[in-house]
Amino acid sequence: MAESLFLEVVTPQKAVVSEEAQIVVAPGSEGEFGVLKDHTTFLTSLKVGCLRYKDATGKERYVFINQGFAEVLPDKVTILAESAERRKNIDTDRCQQAKERAEKRLADESGDVDSVRAEAALMRAVQRITMSKA
Repeated sequence: MAESLFLEVVTPQKAVVSEEAQIVVAPGSEGEFGVLKDHTTFLTSLKVGCLRYKDATGKERYVFINQGFAEVLPDKVTILAESAERRKNIDTDRCQQAKERAEKRLADESGDVDSVRAEAALMRAVQRITMSKA
């Protein structure tokens, strides 16, 4: 069995993951990165995307991450995210509705729409839909 490290994924509301992992792959703001036990220490920001990891049994797990930070230590990875949810908990109907609302706001030409927020909402919805179907 591969050596493991401890993975924690937390949001302001709750702890989403708190378990041993063999490998962690996260969506860094400068690109995806992977972490194994005894990795060098670093801190980085995260973008919206999919965090993947193999649990202690070797099963691949997926967590949607909505931005945040990752602290990597030789024996622990801590993800502090604005929001996060395991793939099995993603409500695809709700995601589809959010995607449609964001697309509608972006199509609005009245000038009353915050396009940056609408684009961010669209990106989150698309990422969650894609991840839930993988």
